[in-house]
This record gives sequence, structure tokens and C-alpha cells, in this order.
Amino acid sequence: MRASPFALPCLSLLSSVCTADPNLTTPLASRQILPSNFKPPQVFRNVNLVRTVNLEKGYPRETVNVVIENVDSKPQSEYYLPFEQGSIARVGGFEARDKKNPEKGLLETEIVEYGTYSPTEFYKIHLPEPLAPSAHQTLSIAYSVLSALVPLPAQINQLDKQYVSHTFSAYTPSAYTTLKQKTKLKFPTTDIPDYTVLPAANGDGKEDPQRQGTSFTYGPYGEVPAGAAETVAVRYEFTKPLIHASRLERDIEVSHWGGNLATEERYWLVNRAAALKNHFSRVAYQQSAYYNPPTSALKELRFPLQVGSLNPYFTDDIGNVSTSRWRSNAREATLELKPRYPLFGGWKYSFRVGWDAELAPFLRKLKQGDAYVLRVPFLEGPKQAEGVEYERVELRVVLPEGAKNIRYTTTVPHTAAAITTHRTFLDTAGRPTLHLTALNLVDEPRDRDRDLVVAYDYPPAAAFRKPVAVFVAVLAVFAAAWLVGSVDVSIGRRGKTQ
Repeated sequence: MRASPFALPCLSLLSSVCTADPNLTTPLASRQILPSNFKPPQVFRNVNLVRTVNLEKGYPRETVNVVIENVDSKPQSEYYLPFEQGSIARVGGFEARDKKNPEKGLLETEIVEYGTYSPTEFYKIHLPEPLAPSAHQTLSIAYSVLSALVPLPAQINQLDKQYVSHTFSAYTPSAYTTLKQKTKLKFPTTDIPDYTVLPAANGDGKEDPQRQGTSFTYGPYGEVPAGAAETVAVRYEFTKPLIHASRLERDIEVSHWGGNLATEERYWLVNRAAALKNHFSRVAYQQSAYYNPPTSALKELRFPLQVGSLNPYFTDDIGNVSTSRWRSNAREATLELKPRYPLFGGWKYSFRVGWDAELAPFLRKLKQGDAYVLRVPFLEGPKQAEGVEYERVELRVVLPEGAKNIRYTTTVPHTAAAITTHRTFLDTAGRPTLHLTALNLVDEPRDRDRDLVVAYDYPPAAAFRKPVAVFVAVLAVFAAAWLVGSVDVSIGRRGKTQ
């Protein structure tokens, strides 16, 4: 993170930070429960809809561009997008924008559901302004679906190609009637041996889907009623690992005295790729290293860190791992790691990495009062060509002892926030810690490039809390030593008896 573009964004974000609710102990998951007989009001229709499903990584990334029309007699501002109950829990990075006015930022969204065993749940999108009757608006909706790809076959030999299957609906799920739509698929290769073929959509006799290189197109389709579905499946080559982090704990510790920002990340990884049909062969693995063929095993991880990072380390459950490479200069800071063993399908690996950085590029003190503003990435982690998905991310920002009036803002959807106390050596009352929990993140720029901005007050008196504590502790040790030394523990002669 460079220092030059830091000040203005922080100052602009501070206004929103300062209005944040200081009581952060309640969950922030936006989930509204609706009556069991709820049905989205049929006040919209989709005039034209184009869905793009990108399958080049280990998770599908879907983008839906839709032109909606208000068919009601009153202005409307709530648009519903349905998901099956089993899939909405795996949807991550959901965001909606006004496609013609993207500079206005993200639209407000929330999850709504009805009934305890309801088969369908919804994302409710709040339009920036109520849409007038017969008016049109273009929405751009994007999200990822975690754990959606299934290896098929489920077991392969060590050097075999891997194929994965993805099942979805050729009709984009919608709570409203759609007049025209199509679904585009983008694959990593042209090796697509199996896919569902539908009857010609427009009666022109052409195969559905239309195939062109690494792209498929289902449709276009004419009018489709609300809730309609047409299940299809594709199977394609993906000889890469399916990296899934079931848990990531990320700690960021701020030290004003040392001018240091210490970061530590703890990972619990699993490769969801096809399992080995036979036992692992170390000989075959070493032989393949000479020509480096595609493999579904995870061999290495690459961490692009902030320029200026230093003192990296890499340990796992056994201890320090020496198979790492650190490159740092004025343009980059990259940590390349090799796990203790290659991760084939179904194999797990837990480890931790950490590094230091100079605090100044991340922290600014405001001119008025004792307020500081800290701006750090919400998510860093490895950057892999095949992608990394995170089921659960827990971020802790440990502030200096004595910090108070803590506020924060971030565009990363998170489910819970709390302020706790972290105690370590030479602390008196402990350090206030902002604890955020996020679900279903991926290493796309939409998640990686988002920051967390934390504002807090740190009076000068608090800065001397630790030196005073150290002084008092040393003084107490000397006083105790003096008292012990002044006690006469010698054994003297007994007095003469008369």
C-alpha cells in the first residue's frame, strides 16, 4: 500500500466511520424472516437478461446483467433474486450495481427467507431510487458459488487429467417473468466431453447450446415464467487443485511505540480435487517435476504482500518450514511457499505465515483531537491461477492499549462484529481488539482489493501506559529485592545462661 493515495480516501471515509454504531457485540448478518405465505410481488419483469458463468477458476463466478421494468402502477424499489436453500449458504461476494451509473457504488442488499423449511430464499436488492411505473433500469449482479464443482470421476490416478462437473439451470432463476434471456459459459479449455443438449430454442434447428471455442451459450430463450428452471450439467477438464480454506484467522497488531504493523495468518486448507485412486508415488512425483505437467495437486502458494513488508515466516503443525522463497524490492514483496507435502484431492494442510511492515503507510493521525485512522486490506492471502475460496474468515485488529471510541467501515459483507480485549506481556488492562467474521470470500479483486478502515482515539497519556507499567514493575522488583536483602536471616550465638 503506497502512502500517497492514503490520506484523501481515509479522510473521506472517516465521515462514515464516525457514524458507525459503537456497540459491535450484536451479529450483523442481514437476514429478514418473512411470513410462510410470502411471494415476491409481481411488480417487475425482466425485459432482457444475460447471465455469464465464468468457470476458469475453482469456483463459478456468475454475473447477471438484466434490464428490469416496473409493471406496477406505483413506484417500486425492492427487487428479489431467488436461490435454492442449499445453495444460498454457499453464495459469496454478492453485490449489485446500477450498470449505467456504476460510480454510485454498491446497492444495498440483504438475505430474506420465509418458513423454517422453505425451499427458496432470496436476496433483496434495494434500488437507489424507486422506479417509476413503466420505467426501465439496468442492474449488474455478481456473486460466486463456493464448493459448486464436483470432480467426475471422483478418483483418478496420480498423473491423470481431472474433470469436474457443474450443474445449474439454463434459465436464470428469477422471481419475475423474463421476456428474453441467455446464459454464457466460459471454460478454461476446449476439452468439454459432456454437456446437456436442449431442444432448439428458437425453432431454427440449431443445437442448444451453441459452442464457440471455450465458450458455450444456452439460449436465447423467449418468454419464461417466474420460477422456471431447466437443469443442465457440463463436465470439463480442470486439471488444477480446488483450493478451499475452511477457516482463515487473520491477526493485525498495531504498535505505535515500535512503528510496526505485524500480520499473522493461520490457514486450514483442503484440496477438493479428485482423490487418488492408488497410493501416492514419490518416485512418479519427483519424475514429473522435470517436465511439470498439469496436476490436481497443490504444490506451492504465492503470497503477494504489500511493498515494504519484511521478516516473513512460515510454520506448520510440526514446526518451521524452510521451503520458501522471499523476494522484496521497491516494486514487489512476494512470499512463495511450498507445503511440507503436495496436497492431492482430499488432503488437508494447516499452517501459519506472518510478516511485519512499517506502520506509517497504513496509519494517519488527524489534525484535530487524538483520532487516528488505520487502513489495511481486509483479505490478502495467496494469489493462485486456479483461485482460492474461503468458507470462513476471522479478522482481528489488535489496537494499542488505551485506544477507545473505536469505529470501522468496510464494503466486505461480514456476519458479525465485536470488540474484545487481547492481553499479552506488559499489558495492564489489555488491548482493545476489533473482531470481524466474514463468510464465503474468494480471491477475486472484488474481495481482495477491499480495505478495512478503523478509526480510534489514542490520547497521549495512553501512550505512556506501557513505559509507566514497565517502570513500576522494575521499581517493584528492586523494592522487593531491597526488602528481602534487609531481612536478617543469619543464625547468631545463643546468649550465656546464668
